[in-house]
Amino acid sequence: MRQRWAGLFFAHWPVDPGLVAGRLPSGLHVDTYGGSAWLGVVPFFMQRVRPLGLPPLPWLSWFHELNVRTYVHDSHGNPAVWFFSLDCNQPLAVEIARRMFHLPYEHAAMRSLRVGDGISYYSRRKSHDTAEAEFHYDLPAHPQEAEPGSLEWFLVERYRLFSCDRSGRIFSGRVHHRPYQISPAPGSRWSTEPLRLNGFSDLAEPQPRLHTAATVDVDIFPLTRHPL
Repeated sequence: MRQRWAGLFFAHWPVDPGLVAGRLPSGLHVDTYGGSAWLGVVPFFMQRVRPLGLPPLPWLSWFHELNVRTYVHDSHGNPAVWFFSLDCNQPLAVEIARRMFHLPYEHAAMRSLRVGDGISYYSRRKSHDTAEAEFHYDLPAHPQEAEPGSLEWFLVERYRLFSCDRSGRIFSGRVHHRPYQISPAPGSRWSTEPLRLNGFSDLAEPQPRLHTAATVDVDIFPLTRHPL
């Protein structure tokens, strides 16, 4: 598949690795930086989503998505993203991702407003009686690639995901895009509601690391069974 990811906002919290380790399937391990595991909340816009060789469709290929994620590696040290949830306001995309990619997508009511370079982003999961999560941030003015080996590089430069089906089998999916162009996002406003929905609470302190990223075009490769 091909996709475009736009309006990216990253909020990351350092947490005890033990909070994450018990939530991972057998064969996957917590990836740490500075002795901490990291939980991320990432709202953004999916654009031009389509199978390779086909054009995007106006009623299907543009939608909102918000994921809650952490960072893992397998027994061979391959780094990847592990998703706790992915909220989305495109019902067909939710069902396709659940069945074809074994990812924990959730139906959500989502909306956004853009004024100049500022984005206000709202999401409320439909399967829960929850508060609406709100995010307010500016698009990056002078984004740059993360320095290799830095925390920012650890958090964003990931080109593999792992997922798990109901039988406990692990799958691997690869993505490819140019390195993220990111910028710190001081003054942004964020919500911990997506974390709470995934069983993570009391994360008001320390303050999260906040970044925005420039738009990237992404190639999505077929999902494969992952040997552990």
